[in-house]
Amino acid sequence: MKYKRILLKLSGEALMGDQQYGIDTNRLLQYAEDIKGVVESGVELAVVIGGGNIYRGSQAEHMGLDRVQGDYMGMLATVINSMALQSALEKSGIHTRLLSGINIQQVCEPYIRRRAMRHLEKGRVVIFGAGIGSPYFTTDSAASLRAIEIEADVVLKGTRVDGIYSADPEKDPTAVRYENITFQDVFEKNLNVMDMTAFTLCRENELPIIVFDMNKRGNLRRVTDGESVGTLVSV
Repeated sequence: MKYKRILLKLSGEALMGDQQYGIDTNRLLQYAEDIKGVVESGVELAVVIGGGNIYRGSQAEHMGLDRVQGDYMGMLATVINSMALQSALEKSGIHTRLLSGINIQQVCEPYIRRRAMRHLEKGRVVIFGAGIGSPYFTTDSAASLRAIEIEADVVLKGTRVDGIYSADPEKDPTAVRYENITFQDVFEKNLNVMDMTAFTLCRENELPIIVFDMNKRGNLRRVTDGESVGTLVSV
């Protein structure tokens, strides 16, 4: 194992699969199986998942809603996705704990750092729902902050693209993929990896980020085994 403890960031949109909304069961089960394989290899794993397949807080103002209210709605969307992932993991035999940044005691535990650390030490997958519990912060920020708090070795950002490119590969066929890149180069080239708050947190704490294609079966295990998959962002 190259990494002992990891924070896996998943986008809510990725859970849609080929659908236009909601959760694709096949995609959810694939993620659960990939996570199971990594956990059974001895890696301690925590997950933060977005809610964009259900609702994005940034949509609020366009809909005439209060931004703060919209952000809380987005947090609840992440809890729904977290519950779905928890159910899929437990169905495959993996013990999990869902910790929430806002109190919803009927369905999940409140986030307490020491409790999260203890769950990881016991081999449970810890899912962090509801972001950091405050508006104006994205789930990228939640992933960076929680990774630092639990002393993770790396943030793995699972996307539908196989790394960081010089331009959007879906729009520009000449885009070049980076295998390794520094935080400084990402800043200077204005590359889209995470939102600036999240990215700066990782940079200041020298926490590496790996962006990789989570939709390809087995990629998560390859990353944790130390294979060159995706793009590594480091100091």
